[in-house]
Amino acid sequence: MSTYKRATLDDEDPLDSIGEGDGYPNGFQVNFCGPRSSLGCWAQRTRPEKQLMVLVAVLAAVLAACLLGLIFQYRARPPAVCLSEACISVTSSILSSLDRAVNPCEDFFGYACGGWIKANPLPDGHSRWGTFNNLWEHNQAIMKHLLENTTANVSSEAERKAQRYYQACMNESKIEELRAAPLMELIQKLGGWNITGPWAGDNFNATLQKVDQSGLGLPSRDYYLNKTENEKVLAGYLNYMVQLGMFLGGTDEESTRQQMQQILDFETALANITIPQEKHRDEEVIYHKMTAGDLKELAPAVDWMPFLSMVFHPVELNESEPIVVYAKEYLEQVSDLILATDKCLLNNYMIWNLVRKTSPFLDQRFQDAEEKFMEVMYGTKKAEEMIAEIKTAFEESLETLQWMDEETRKSAKEKADAIYNMIGYPKFIMDPKELDKVFNDYEAVSDLYFENVMQFYNFSARVTADQLRKPPNRDQWSMTPPTVNAYYSPTKNEIVFPAGILQAPFYTRASPKSLNFGGIGVVVGHELTHAFDDQGREYDKDGNLRPWWKNSSVEAFKRQTACMVEQYSNYTINGEAVNGKHTLGENIADNGGLKAAYRAYQNWLKKNGDEETLPTLGLTNHQLFFVGFAQVWCSVRTPESSHEGLITDPHSPSRFRVIGTVSNSREFAEHFGCPLGSPMNPPKKCEVW
Repeated sequence: MSTYKRATLDDEDPLDSIGEGDGYPNGFQVNFCGPRSSLGCWAQRTRPEKQLMVLVAVLAAVLAACLLGLIFQYRARPPAVCLSEACISVTSSILSSLDRAVNPCEDFFGYACGGWIKANPLPDGHSRWGTFNNLWEHNQAIMKHLLENTTANVSSEAERKAQRYYQACMNESKIEELRAAPLMELIQKLGGWNITGPWAGDNFNATLQKVDQSGLGLPSRDYYLNKTENEKVLAGYLNYMVQLGMFLGGTDEESTRQQMQQILDFETALANITIPQEKHRDEEVIYHKMTAGDLKELAPAVDWMPFLSMVFHPVELNESEPIVVYAKEYLEQVSDLILATDKCLLNNYMIWNLVRKTSPFLDQRFQDAEEKFMEVMYGTKKAEEMIAEIKTAFEESLETLQWMDEETRKSAKEKADAIYNMIGYPKFIMDPKELDKVFNDYEAVSDLYFENVMQFYNFSARVTADQLRKPPNRDQWSMTPPTVNAYYSPTKNEIVFPAGILQAPFYTRASPKSLNFGGIGVVVGHELTHAFDDQGREYDKDGNLRPWWKNSSVEAFKRQTACMVEQYSNYTINGEAVNGKHTLGENIADNGGLKAAYRAYQNWLKKNGDEETLPTLGLTNHQLFFVGFAQVWCSVRTPESSHEGLITDPHSPSRFRVIGTVSNSREFAEHFGCPLGSPMNPPKKCEVW
């Protein structure tokens, strides 16, 4: 290691050894005076000394003035402006989305998205539209091009299977020729359907084992229970059921309607015993571990061992097999309902679920019927670096939390460190041999679309069953690569970002860091925070559901989240309130994600210095961070779609995902100069992470 040597004057002549006139060749002499009489000292100076001292003083003053001028000039000089093609393009996009007539401190969503909303009316056939949809359509166009390019040199058999699957889907003449025959044949194999013909009542248990019980046909129990409010939807749903029944061979519309009404009544009975979504959030309460044998006593209406053996074939099961049951009371009540219901009605209900799920893969009549019902119902490597930066920022925030005890804080940091990142796509996709190995058990025929779909359902079920008694497989993703979304898995403690979301407006290499941190950075922070929301916090760093928090921190967490429940419950759309409890997990993630991403951006600026600003916007890069975040959520919806979202979606409406988070951000209020008490800078702010 190099060391620095301290200079000494040991080898030099002492100062007082300099004799008069000897120290300098020209006889110039400098005398030292004591502090007592400065005037006397000046008087003792020679004329040349006085002139030199005055000159030095003047030069020092000039130098100081120059330095001060440079400092003030540097501070006053605005940051450099980025004029690259990418910066001009993104500036144009931001400008077109802004509405400058709106005060950002009054309504930041309107300010950031007003221009976009005016320029993007709802497309025909859609009940909602946003930036996610634009990006999804772009991804779909790319996929379409790849699947249709049959002349390309395809190295993988799995890719050829995908092309055959696509060809079958696009073979409309064959689909129209077959009409309802594929589904009718499947129904006959399952014992028949009383709505379209005789059914084998003596084979009911076999039917039960072959058909998955899917619950409700409508998105939420509220549609069934609030009949007055949803009368139009329920009537449309019944008409849709009758139409499909007639398409599949029903001969008497009156009889078909009567039996479909019975199915609808049965679904209503199910809705009555279904647990509200907000009560599903505490997994420690609804999680019940038992054995397969215990299921017989809990829900005797189902012959569980044959059913489970069929699902997980060829794995051999016995009654000691561990089973996890969510909502134990619900399963008990479902069993009672099954025992009290006529077998013919149960068969009708289960076959209806099969019909509802598979009819979109039949001819145009079925698609038209579904579309008509939907109209009634909805009213028509840099990524790795950024994830690491967001993690660091999140862990820094952990250190500042006042409400969390040290032991729990330490465990929370360990969990954050242990979160596994999945980016782009599973590794096996790029290896033709591995890809073929994964899809070896699946076959696709180029002119049988319905059969391809059914084969894929069976293939997916086999893949799922194959995971029994095995550790979590990180190569199995819950989303496909083109998906414009991301997710956190609590049982695997992993965050997943498909390739579909790793592009504008969320992320581009050429965009300012402020936009990337405000876009994909907030998404990363959102998913990371899910590990510590009201559900994710119940799982430890290894994905095990166990109580790893101290009670004091649990109670403090509940107090912090109560503020957020109250805040979001006060937001309304068309006079209908947001459910602050149901949306709590996503609201925690939205707020924590914004905070972590902004902190990470600040850390980046400290390390790299100011970046260039975008031209003509008149926005600082700090303001641009918040604008970039908000414009991701620009969207429009019909009133019916908004209602459906309020009762089914665990996310708050887009508008409140923006204003709910920025109104809790002190940094937002500071950079936009929002006065205290303005809508976007309320005195009371909610903060969890």
